[in-house]
Amino acid sequence: MATVRFDGATRTYPGNDKPSVDALDLEIGDGEFLVLVGPSGCGKSTSLRMLAGLEEVNSGRIYIDDTDVTDLSPKDRDVAMVFQNYALYPHMSVADNMGFALKIAGVSKTEIRRRVEEAASILDLTEYLDRKPKALSGGQRQRVAMGRAIVREPKVFLMDEPLSNLDAKLRVQTRTQIASLQRRLGITTVYVTHDQVEAMTMGDRVAVLKDGLLLQCDTPRRMYDHPNNVFVAGFIGSPAMNLFEVPVEGDGVRFGDATIQADLGTRPESGTVTLGIRPEDLTIADRGLPVTVQVVEELGADAYIYTQQDDDPATERPVVIRVDGRTPPAKGDRVHLVPKGDHVHYFDSRTGERLGD
Repeated sequence: MATVRFDGATRTYPGNDKPSVDALDLEIGDGEFLVLVGPSGCGKSTSLRMLAGLEEVNSGRIYIDDTDVTDLSPKDRDVAMVFQNYALYPHMSVADNMGFALKIAGVSKTEIRRRVEEAASILDLTEYLDRKPKALSGGQRQRVAMGRAIVREPKVFLMDEPLSNLDAKLRVQTRTQIASLQRRLGITTVYVTHDQVEAMTMGDRVAVLKDGLLLQCDTPRRMYDHPNNVFVAGFIGSPAMNLFEVPVEGDGVRFGDATIQADLGTRPESGTVTLGIRPEDLTIADRGLPVTVQVVEELGADAYIYTQQDDDPATERPVVIRVDGRTPPAKGDRVHLVPKGDHVHYFDSRTGERLGD
């Protein structure tokens, strides 16, 4: 097991003026499962490849267990990577695929067999050791790729969107297996995904990147309840947080025909703030924001209601609320919405940064 530290690590590709990863400062604890998440092109895979030694670091340093590995070759970093496409050798058996790196390293046949059988037992692959990859399902191939990483007994696991090629049902099942396996082995793991649901359900902490910059790194619960800026607020959560541009009035903000008391700290110069409310934190009331129900998604115990603001019909993004699935409003109903309790987020309209606490 090991700690990992990015110290101002930057990667700028030739011909680009803007860094793909810009001065990344990030510490990963011993045995921690850290997920890097963000939209396409945000720098998450580049960050992982920098740690693996597959991308040059133009400035800054990378440390594994306080050892500077910035200029070390990939084979000298004691990391194991699981790729999106599994990268299995089609002509080799499962056992040979899993033990190939050990064979190249000169490990004895007896030791290779012991490690392979141990990893196969952990991953429920024992009965498939003599098969070729083409005879396996996508989920089984993914487990073989995991096994190949496990047998090396590395300091750090690196996983680059390993579930992307699986169907939706298998992804849910396999992400649970990976998270459980990582906690059993206790190996420090850095996991890259563009799926924020995957990130929230698997990671001890989640790091959100955008345009090469680290915007927030926190536990899934803290990030959900206390996003640092508008981007994180809108990116984390499914359905996404509802965001409104509202005027500041006295000690609060105007929300439809109601006023909400707000602790904004310093009053913004623009006279407006971005108000964020998650779907489960909106409720139907007599006053508030007038909306018209457009779509009702019934999910059993709950229902998601997609509505259009009556006072701003040009807004393309619907206002989403979660209600009791047994008594949802009907399509076409006109209702008023207000936030529940203190579950409201305020952001500076100009900078997007969080206001108040």
